[in-house]
Amino acid sequence: MAPARHLVLGMLLTGAAGFIDAVGFIELGGYFVSFMSGNTTQGGAALVAGAYPVFGMTMALVALFFIGSVIGAALAFSNVRWGPAAVSGAVFVGVCLTTALVLAGVPSAIAMLVLAASAGAQNAILPMRSTVRLGATFVTGTLYTAGQELALALQGKVPPLRWLQHLGIWFGLLGGATAGALAYRWAGIHALYIPIAVYGAFTMGHLLAGSREAG
Repeated sequence: MAPARHLVLGMLLTGAAGFIDAVGFIELGGYFVSFMSGNTTQGGAALVAGAYPVFGMTMALVALFFIGSVIGAALAFSNVRWGPAAVSGAVFVGVCLTTALVLAGVPSAIAMLVLAASAGAQNAILPMRSTVRLGATFVTGTLYTAGQELALALQGKVPPLRWLQHLGIWFGLLGGATAGALAYRWAGIHALYIPIAVYGAFTMGHLLAGSREAG
């Protein structure tokens, strides 16, 4: 089982992913910045329907998410001590840049691509702990694993409550998405200041951890 501290941090990061996905979804009028399964399905349907602008937008979001995931993984693997700080910092900068672009009048269809890249990079901030994927921007696999773990628990093959860790990650995404939608209703794009604070805190935490290891 993942330690409680790491589980809480994972839920917080997943909540931040749900938050930015809800903001991006509303800002873009129905596209996702972190849920690439949804964009892929929507893109396929749009291609068949001849809605080529919709197809293009969904594929652009998928491409930027992929690019962000490559950048995030490269930063994480570049240095054991400072890699997590580099990834957190990159996500922090990406969300800040998205906010600045929208406030500067750049079309959301362009600014949200930066947010999609940031969401892709976020998945490299925290490593897996035991069987729990922490801080990920997607939870379909997490829900499946929760069901699998519950089935094994009912057979007495794994600890009886381990499945709840996976379900907790799902609740983190749901809570973050709900909070993001509410914050966007009140503050518009300024709602992104909340996840900016979260990613900034993670960056500082990783920098402090790296400094302690260096000492």
